Amino acid sequence: KRVRTMWVINRKGYVLASLAAQAWGRACRGRRARHGDLVVISGMPKWAFGRGATCVGNTVLCRTEPRARTLAHEDIHRQQWLRFGLAFIPLYLLAGRNPLTNRFEIEAGLEAGGYSTGEDQPLPGAE
Repeated sequence: KRVRTMWVINRKGYVLASLAAQAWGRACRGRRARHGDLVVISGMPKWAFGRGATCVGNTVLCRTEPRARTLAHEDIHRQQWLRFGLAFIPLYLLAGRNPLTNRFEIEAGLEAGGYSTGEDQPLPGAE
């Protein structure tokens, strides 16, 4: 019963985060497209999201339309959001800002996310 209760709570957090990200994307006049289970909002101003792209719930906020490997990386983040719900926010922050040591970025695939393995910088064109 506890597992079912946690799943329901996490699912509600996932939906809430997704809706909030989509509202933010609309407010920033982004273009909406579906890619499988992901909603991608591109055309966002650089200040409106972090790094090359940011996944919040099922929604990817980005400047340019992401490549297939980036979408695969962001889909793993979508699954993490689904697994942890709103608890994903503090869990991700506690995992650290360095993507090379952040367990969630490692799980999503560093190279697919545009991170080089030698420094904390995105690879060129990783948006």
